[in-house]
Amino acid sequence: MITINKEADGNFEEVVERVKELLKSEGFGILCEIDVKKTLKEKIGVDFDKYIILGACSPRNAYEVLKADKSFGVLLPCNVVVYEMNEKVVVEAIKPTAFATEEIEENAKDVEEKLRRVVEKI
Repeated sequence: MITINKEADGNFEEVVERVKELLKSEGFGILCEIDVKKTLKEKIGVDFDKYIILGACSPRNAYEVLKADKSFGVLLPCNVVVYEMNEKVVVEAIKPTAFATEEIEENAKDVEEKLRRVVEKI
């Protein structure tokens, strides 16, 4: 499994705001926010479920990873998604350790623990 996920209590918009607050409390900034539902409607005219992608970044961790190997930039920022499924709201975050090499393993574990706390607290 390459993600950490959990069903959340509350409506979609409330959950998105709680996720942002929890990410901030763990030292993450939100570099980008993509409203997939809106984008798909605008670009190809299709209706889709509520689905937000939050590009979360822990600057210190990102710096250390990029110092070790600039190629890891393809995995940054760490995506956290909030979406509706079967009338439930799901929060899902990438598991950095799923992609870690030995040189960044400790850093990946640190980021993963922070993301795990966010998901568990939701």
